[in-house]
Amino acid sequence: MNQDYIKPDNWSIIEEGFDAERVKSSQSLFSIGNGAMGQRANFEEKYTGESFQGSYIAGIYYPDKTKVGWWKNGYPEYFAKVLNAPNWIGIDIEINGENLDLNTCASIKNFRRELNMKEGWYHRSFDATLKNGTEISVKVRRFLSIDLDEVGMINYEITPLNKDAKIIYKPYIDAGVTNEDANWDEKFWEPLKVKKTGNEAFITAQTFKTHFEVTTFMQNSIWQNGENLSISPSAIDSLPDKIKFSYDVIVAQGQKSSIQKIGGYTVSLNHKNTLVAAEKAIQSALTKGYEQLLNDQIEAWAKIWEMSDITIEGDVKAQQGIRFNIFQLNQTYLGKDNRLNIGPKGFTGEKYGGSTYWDTEAYCIPFYMATKDQEVARNLLAYRYNHLEKAIENAEKNLGFKNGAALYPMVTMNGEECHNEWEITHEEIHRNGAIAFAIYNYHRFTGDYSYIPEKGLEVLIAISRFWHQRANYSNDKNQFVILGVTGPNEYENNVNNNFHTNYIAQWCINYTQEQIKKVALEFPLDHKRIVEKVQLSDAEIQQWKKVADNMYFPKSEELGIYLQQDGFLDKDLVPVKDLDPSQRPINQKWSWDRVLRSPYIKQADVLQSFYFFEEHFSKEELKRNFEYYESFTVHESSLSPCVHSIQAAALDKMDMAYAFYLRTSRLDLDDYNKEVKEGCHITSMAGTWMSIVEGFGGMRIRNDTLHFSPKIPKEWKAYSFKINFRNQILKVAVSQDGTSFTVNGDTDLALVVNGKRIQARKLENSIINNL
Repeated sequence: MNQDYIKPDNWSIIEEGFDAERVKSSQSLFSIGNGAMGQRANFEEKYTGESFQGSYIAGIYYPDKTKVGWWKNGYPEYFAKVLNAPNWIGIDIEINGENLDLNTCASIKNFRRELNMKEGWYHRSFDATLKNGTEISVKVRRFLSIDLDEVGMINYEITPLNKDAKIIYKPYIDAGVTNEDANWDEKFWEPLKVKKTGNEAFITAQTFKTHFEVTTFMQNSIWQNGENLSISPSAIDSLPDKIKFSYDVIVAQGQKSSIQKIGGYTVSLNHKNTLVAAEKAIQSALTKGYEQLLNDQIEAWAKIWEMSDITIEGDVKAQQGIRFNIFQLNQTYLGKDNRLNIGPKGFTGEKYGGSTYWDTEAYCIPFYMATKDQEVARNLLAYRYNHLEKAIENAEKNLGFKNGAALYPMVTMNGEECHNEWEITHEEIHRNGAIAFAIYNYHRFTGDYSYIPEKGLEVLIAISRFWHQRANYSNDKNQFVILGVTGPNEYENNVNNNFHTNYIAQWCINYTQEQIKKVALEFPLDHKRIVEKVQLSDAEIQQWKKVADNMYFPKSEELGIYLQQDGFLDKDLVPVKDLDPSQRPINQKWSWDRVLRSPYIKQADVLQSFYFFEEHFSKEELKRNFEYYESFTVHESSLSPCVHSIQAAALDKMDMAYAFYLRTSRLDLDDYNKEVKEGCHITSMAGTWMSIVEGFGGMRIRNDTLHFSPKIPKEWKAYSFKINFRNQILKVAVSQDGTSFTVNGDTDLALVVNGKRIQARKLENSIINNL
């Protein structure tokens, strides 16, 4: 059974009723972020029940030494981790001599929390009876400012219900934190300095090894019935890594008391003096004040939603799901800093180390291209160009490759490989192809070719050199093969001739050759610069061409499908529908040996090629391969349902497309994979967006023109989305009766809809009937 406690709502994630068993899951689901920092939805007050404390700062990481039972040559020295950052949200509460702790209260009533996605804030409220008999009502609102992205705000309000109360607020900042997933239980933070002045406190600490410096800060004010009491701390507890203030107030029965806490981080990535920057950050927040900061937050999110919202009529759970996905993507990455990227868990947890995977290029770039200015997607491409030398070093050091061949890391923070599972680190090499595909996809969508002569061609050449050296000639097959790989389906390791790997290798080489010719013709100075820099010759290009022209692809003529890898048909081919449900998910029930010998597929593999290169295959080929491989797919990767939803829609399998859409959009809300307590699946959320825009909307880019083939699930009355296509904002609104297209730009926009060319006119609906 999937979890089902999140209340359906168009704009909010809502939980009602306190259940200690749900605390860790809710800490993930109600996480907040602003692109620069984020945090799980931990309680501000002390909580002695089971919890997963987590705050994170973008770009700050630690090289945790690799821990394996048997060291093999080529293992990365470390696994990079986004660190659990110093905690600034903490506010211990003492009421009439007893600590407020939801794990020990005599009773808890009316517990409710809400993540308001429209306005970008998190709210929690409850009534509690303490063991000393004091009854209180608590309301807490917290948000991380989009505009002042080093600053967060908490307003913690308490009302005594049955008697007067002496309340002691004890706000603190704490750098003595650890990671849940530390390999060696090391401390990652070294405290350098504690400073306190008035109602402000600062801890400056640096990470061991990487030496990132962070100043964590707080400023507190105590309010009663809406007035600032302007009081100073009654006591201060100070340690090298923690500082806590105490504020004593007497609150009459029925009166409202609150603490407003400003907190956040300033980091050495952005400031020479992080302490001075922290003081300025507090002053900026105080100048605005809580109400103005909240209003600014609401306006900032309104601007984000203006472009990125997807509306769905007639299906609240579907609507809630897509907005949750879009909200988390924007909380994680806003494109302001090309040193940053998108971790699979974002700011919601520590699994996967918070590092960059191929998910960014394969799944996230389409969302950011279409809902932001194109510079945001360009920054994501520039991130990989900036790591090119490290990728070349990776191929040389780990594979013995020469001549500038590049293997981009499976997992990285700074360009170095830091994934410590050998069968993925060295074998899941299709990620190189995803990075090349993103360059192609960016140009295809934006029309901006300038990235390729400036930076992209160097990346493409290095990747093509990798494929040339990674393939080897088979005398038996009289073709080139690629041996010992792990494809997108990580439930097969060390296989030969994974179709997707071989296909994208061939495509990369052919695409690179095309771009070399185009740059030579149209940007001769860039061509000369690049060829001289990388020492590229015509003879080398001809060697690549030989590999691409003679690449081997495993097939079954009898089944009319491409084989996932050479030995796929040797497996015990029992479809998923005949698998005992008690054995699911297999990655939690079976030994790894049993998983690897099974035919079960974690996510799209052959079908990943059909997704990237749809136009290379016929509809009939897609149908045969989809129906065959989907029957063996267990969808135990967060990246799986979206690709299958898009392809099911393309094949007019709308019930299946809708089911996959619900699964991808509510993967975390309904906890399909029984792991949301570890954090949300951020990068796959971009796939949810694709499921609607590319799946149901049928959006494609062909010959510099937007194509649509709109479809609508029977469960929906209507849906709409916006696309920023080459600085023209196109709104697409699909109902059961027809589809309208509206352009908000300088000129009309030519579209192809269901194979027919139309003109979408500025601020005027172009309506067509659905077919």
